[in-house]
Amino acid sequence: MPRTPNATAGSLLGFLHAGPMSGWDLAEVAQRAVGEFWSVTRSQVYRELARLAEDGLVEVGERGPRDRRPYALTEAGRQAFLAWLDREPEPEQIRFPLLLTLSFGRHLPPERLAAFVAANRRVHGERLARHLAEREAVDADVRAGRHDPWALATLDFGIRYETAVTEWFDALPEAITGPADAARKRPDE
Repeated sequence: MPRTPNATAGSLLGFLHAGPMSGWDLAEVAQRAVGEFWSVTRSQVYRELARLAEDGLVEVGERGPRDRRPYALTEAGRQAFLAWLDREPEPEQIRFPLLLTLSFGRHLPPERLAAFVAANRRVHGERLARHLAEREAVDADVRAGRHDPWALATLDFGIRYETAVTEWFDALPEAITGPADAARKRPDE
């Protein structure tokens, strides 16, 4: 009997519903679709594909261009995907490397910590801008009934998360952000 897929393997089975893909393609799709909230490395993709093939959940095709092998979902893979998807999701675990660094921030020179904070603030601001632009593009599809509510809910979470994180950055004290960041804050703060 095949093993119940873990979350990474389950997501790969889900992506394969769109059709056969190579490990390289799956890693690219995973990064675009879930990369901001679920980490999937290329090595994980290939490791999980080997297990899925061993369990008969995917079929491995012939090598194609650039030595890539397509993987196709089997009926057993569809059933395993549905069984995985039907399980209660585990509680989330926040992995925010800046928070780990910040918790030991007193051991860093203030300007170094401020640089880390500024760089991370820029990343989250860019993500928020990207999500908001995507939302504008999706709104027309939503009104026309052409966008699925599940993808929209994921995008909405991304917008709300990045909004909360950027607001958190804006509320950090000058002792963490450095004096240069103080000028960027709103005058009413």
